[in-house]
Amino acid sequence: MLGNVIVGQSGGPTAVINSSLAGVYKTAKDLGAPKVYGMRFGIQGFLEKNIIDMDDKIRSELDIELLKRTPSAYLGSCRFKLPEILDNRALYEQIFSIFEEYQITAFFYIGGNDSMDTIKKLSDYAALISSPIRFVGVPKTIDNDLAVTDHTPGFGSAAKYIASVTKELIRDGLVYDINLITIIEIMGRNAGWLTSAAALAKCEDCEGADLIYLPETAFDIDAFLDKVAEKMQKKKAVVVAVSEGIKTADGKYVFEHGTHNEYVDAFGHKQLSGTATYLAGLCREKFDCKTRAIELATLQRCAGHLTSRVDITEAYQVGGTAVTAASNGETGKMVILKRVSTDPYICTTDLYDVHMIANIEKKVPLEWITEDGTNVSTELINYIRPLIQAELTPIMITGQPRHIVVDIDSLW
Repeated sequence: MLGNVIVGQSGGPTAVINSSLAGVYKTAKDLGAPKVYGMRFGIQGFLEKNIIDMDDKIRSELDIELLKRTPSAYLGSCRFKLPEILDNRALYEQIFSIFEEYQITAFFYIGGNDSMDTIKKLSDYAALISSPIRFVGVPKTIDNDLAVTDHTPGFGSAAKYIASVTKELIRDGLVYDINLITIIEIMGRNAGWLTSAAALAKCEDCEGADLIYLPETAFDIDAFLDKVAEKMQKKKAVVVAVSEGIKTADGKYVFEHGTHNEYVDAFGHKQLSGTATYLAGLCREKFDCKTRAIELATLQRCAGHLTSRVDITEAYQVGGTAVTAASNGETGKMVILKRVSTDPYICTTDLYDVHMIANIEKKVPLEWITEDGTNVSTELINYIRPLIQAELTPIMITGQPRHIVVDIDSLW
């Protein structure tokens, strides 16, 4: 039996993160939680008591369905790193006093690596003071870089979008009888899971991307230009997919070889942008032909019109599993997805110690990357393909997707 619970969202949003929120809300209400509170803008907003009663916002089954199909983070997000307990115990005392004020019995955080760090630290402090509050992490990230879990909700829909757009760009590149080099820049700081999805464009009606570069292997600029030249001897339109985080052997991001503006977030992460622009410029100079730099950017994570039904369903399931786990007394855990079978695709949920997940980055295995580092293996394609299957069409009103937002009253 649950008392009051609270849920928040953190880090970069996805097309299905709100489906996990819907899973948390619906399951908590089904299990008898008197109140389900939402943190506006994650733990940072929580510290300012920017907290809403979800019952005031979610008023019907239709609202839950709209929530599942609304991209981005309904509650708002943040990139706020909790300090170590010993460095700022007063902050944790403040957090737990707010829990007491709202009579919170369980805390759920939907997010990626940094969010699981929050779950770890809060559960550790709860153990330190013998607090009965339970803390459970709900996985989310398009980057698919959380340890232990087979994959993360959000990745499947982003992969579906990337594969589809890559295929469309390949078709567009063949419109005119000219030489054209298209560089597609795809999110991925240290892990190339998303860029790997470009390989799915290759099928019976599409030749696929010609070259795919992931950050797991060092990028050689001269070898890249040689590969492009080799492709151009055979075809006029060349399409290359690159991770935004590819680096040269000296550890320098490729985009840093060109002109760039540097921004660093609260976690010390450099904003990555400009890799495609830099490489397209090199190709234009060397081959004297038309080039295009395509940055998919935030479109990869907010394309709610092209979500994977598998992804949105699993996102809802992990939210519900987290609440059930807390109701059963679990804490300091993250929900994981366990693949039972790839063909047919069968996946279940389980729990895992968040201490074995937080701050651990899962990268693409090197054996799933071709030896020359210019493409990915069939094993990787087979791993991703089940995750992009089927669609959940948005609820369309006047020709556009209908979304639900926190200040819903202002829309009606």
